[in-house]
Formats: sequence, structure tokens, C-alpha cells
Amino acid sequence: MRITQGLVRALVTAPDRIATIDGDRRKTWREVADRVARLAGGLQNQAGMQTGDRIGVLAHNCDLYFEAYFAILWSGGVLTLMNTRLATAELSFQLKDAGVETLLYGEEFTAVAEQLLAEGAVKCLIAMDGDVADQSRLTQEGLIATWEPAAEHLAHNNDLAGIFYTGGTTGLPKGVMLSHGNLHAIASNLLMTIPFDETGVNFHAAPMFHLADIGILFVTMCGATHVFRRSFTAESMLEAIAEHGVTHCFSVPAVIDRMAKYEKLAELDLSRLQMLGYGGSSLPAATLALARAKFPDIKFIQGFGQTEMASVTALTPQDHECDDDHPRLRSCGKMAPGFEIRIVDEDGVEVPRGEIGEIVGRGDNVMMGYWNRPEETADVMRAGWLHTRDAGWMDDEGYVYITDRLKDMIVSGAENVYSIEVENALSWHPAIEESAVIGVPDAVWGERVHAVIVCKDGVVQPSFEELSAFCRERIAGYKTPKSISFRVERLPRSAAGKIQKVPVREALLAELAKG
Repeated sequence: MRITQGLVRALVTAPDRIATIDGDRRKTWREVADRVARLAGGLQNQAGMQTGDRIGVLAHNCDLYFEAYFAILWSGGVLTLMNTRLATAELSFQLKDAGVETLLYGEEFTAVAEQLLAEGAVKCLIAMDGDVADQSRLTQEGLIATWEPAAEHLAHNNDLAGIFYTGGTTGLPKGVMLSHGNLHAIASNLLMTIPFDETGVNFHAAPMFHLADIGILFVTMCGATHVFRRSFTAESMLEAIAEHGVTHCFSVPAVIDRMAKYEKLAELDLSRLQMLGYGGSSLPAATLALARAKFPDIKFIQGFGQTEMASVTALTPQDHECDDDHPRLRSCGKMAPGFEIRIVDEDGVEVPRGEIGEIVGRGDNVMMGYWNRPEETADVMRAGWLHTRDAGWMDDEGYVYITDRLKDMIVSGAENVYSIEVENALSWHPAIEESAVIGVPDAVWGERVHAVIVCKDGVVQPSFEELSAFCRERIAGYKTPKSISFRVERLPRSAAGKIQKVPVREALLAELAKG
């Protein structure tokens, strides 16, 4: 099923219902569908877009992003959504890797977009909003105003819909290819799991470039209402929820914790709010207890997955109906309808319940593969199963528990950070001999990025501030180390010369436990 069918259905079944709310702007599904078709016409006729072209978007959450998202698909293009937190060099690599020639950008990213154009990362820029100094520059509003609505491109189930970049264990990000069928399966599955219908109003808390914001699709499939804000805190999000009668919001545990602690919470009318969803990690028992006390009429739901295989498990509202410290709440739930999960050993053989192994899965949510990386695709796709490189176990009732990661990945505030990317950035510093980057427990973000560093002989030990600024020039801010420790002795290595992180991690955690 093509993704744009959801927009067609919304237009037919709810043309005059409010589709998007962004500040003072409110648009019906009739208006949104018309703007999407006109923008698609502009992309085809003025920007020169051909079927299958990868089109980039670099912007914060907003209604214009939503229109660009569907216009790219409507015109037969392939979504290439850029992480707004990346450094310019990282964006440039991904755009070139995907072969993106046209980039739509929000006004906050004007300088970055101009730099990407100057460096040859893209050939064409389209300003989504804001004042444009160069009157010859294409704008989203200009294309919508100029062109007649384009006919919908009728994509097939196996046609490529989007390339979503994720960090790589080799140090280079990989483009995860998801088909129209993949995205439709993920969104449809969520509608079987989440109580949501045409009366719903969803606040987009997750960034729209992230697959976690799959609400872009399932809310549209219902012909319900989207609420956007470009930037917000947990507190201002609550105020928007009250103002617009939001019924559903999906975020991360750290944000739910701050929402529950908002000092003006009692002053807000949250009577329409039905559900808070979260992902990235389980809710700490103390956070869940507080959230239940502050939001007694609201249901909770957790989802687990990865870009390569999204929304594969769910810890449902019914699963949350237990004591705050119930072991079940430390799980990521059961496999979702239509998808399969197994826990296997090194040979791919399923292990007994309760035994730790690698989490593998299969289903219509599993990616087509990595863009232009057949060897890496073959490495994780074996005999029809996607190997997640996550270690875990399954209990007798089918609940899945993640215990560790087979790959060196840190999940900080639901953002994936691959240690090798940080180590690569640190390696350029003239004072550093070697480093090991690991995740350590953090009360706010679940995990934080910590670097264990060995300096070269005779050099002055750099400060935390110096190293932080140094890394920010090369990688996104959320990837930079949030804490650092130095050691004199060399890091332990295997016989093959690879740094052994297990003893480094154990020693550090023991040291942190001592206070």
C-alpha cells in the first residue's frame, strides 16, 4: 500500500476537519491536500524532480514540513530526512551518500543550507519559509502558489519511500531503505496497538526526521489532527496539549519525568489527554509512580524497535496495569501483531526462554536493506531474519527484556550514539593517544556518553570544555562526551589489538558506584 493513500482517505472522509495546527495556523484536510499536490507539481515542473529522486528536508517540526513530506511522496520522490542536530560535515556526507540534489530547508537552517550548496553537497535549495534574500531562490510557498495540483504518483508496495540514516559500527552512517509497504505496515500495526481514531489530536514531540514520529502516518490514515511546534520544553508542550485538546503524545522517559514535575500542572486543563507513549528505554519505577499520580486518568504505552525494524514490540496500556516496580515494566513488551521476534545463539538457533541471546526479528516492518551497502545488509539480514545486535531474553509469557548491546551503541534520550563515531572525533585531538567511549547510567537521559582517555606522553591534559568544543566541530552536540575520565595506563586490548571495553566499563561503573 502506498503511503499517500492515507492523505487521499483523509481528504475523502474528513475534508473539513482540522488537519494541522501550528501556532496560529490551522488548515483543513482539503487545504493540506491541495497544498501538497501543488507543491508536488512545483517539485516536478520547476525543481526538475524525477520519479525516484532523493529529496532532502532539513527543518524543525512544523506544518510546512508535513506538507513537504507528503509532497515528495506524492510526486514520486524518496524522502531523505536530515537530523537537525548533526554537524554540517555529517549532513554533507549523508546528502552525498544518498545522491540528494534538492534540499528543502527551514529558515533556522538557512546558513547551513547555503554552506551545503556552496560545498556541492546539493545542487538546488528550496526555502520552506522565512525571508529569502535571493529572489531567484525557489520557495515552498512560491511553488504552491504557482503550480497546478499534480496527479498522485501511485507507488507500489515495494517501491522505495525513504532513506533514514542511522549510525554505523564502521564509523559511517548507513541509509536504511524503507519501502511504502514497510512504512504502511509500521503505521497500520500501531493502529492495532494504540487506541486512536479520527477524533484524536496528536502532538508531535519526536522530531519529524526520526522514525519515532510515525504519527505522521497513522494520524493521517485516521484523518485526525496533527499539532506541531518547532521548539518546546516539557512545560510548553503541556501548555500546548491543554490549549489544543491533545489526546495523544509520544516522547521519552526523561520528558515524561519533567512533565510530571511541572509546578503549574494543576492549573492546566488536560481533560482530553488520553495517552502518553514513550520509547528508548523503560520508565524508571519512581518516574512511573510520579506520572501515575500526576496523570491518574492517562494510559501509558511503550514501543521498541530500531530504524531497520521499527515498532516491533509494545508494552500496552494493559501491561502497565501492575505495580510500579513489577518486573514486566522493565521489559519492552511483547512482539506486535504481524511481526516476529526470536532470541538466538551465535549460530542463529533459538535459545530456551529465559536464556540470553541476540534479538532477531522478521515481518513487513523490516527494511529493504542499507543504501548502497550490500555487504552490511547481508551481515544483518540472514535467512529472512534481521539481526539487531541487541542482546536480551524472553520470558514464558513472551515479554522481551533487553540486557545489553552486541554493538557499541549508547542510547541517550532516545538518540542512538555509536561509540566509534565519538572515538573517531576524539582521535583527531593532538593530545589524545587512545580512547574508549561507553555509555554510563544517567538519571535524566538513561545513558550518557562517557569517554575514557589516555593522553600522549608529555602533553598537557586537555580540559573537558576544550574536548567538548573540539568534538562539536566534528559531530553533533548530543554525541559529544558528557563526562570524561583520564587514565595513565594503556587501555586493555585483545589478541587482535582491539580495545576491550568490557573491563573498561566494569572498572568505571565500579568507580562511579563508590561515589
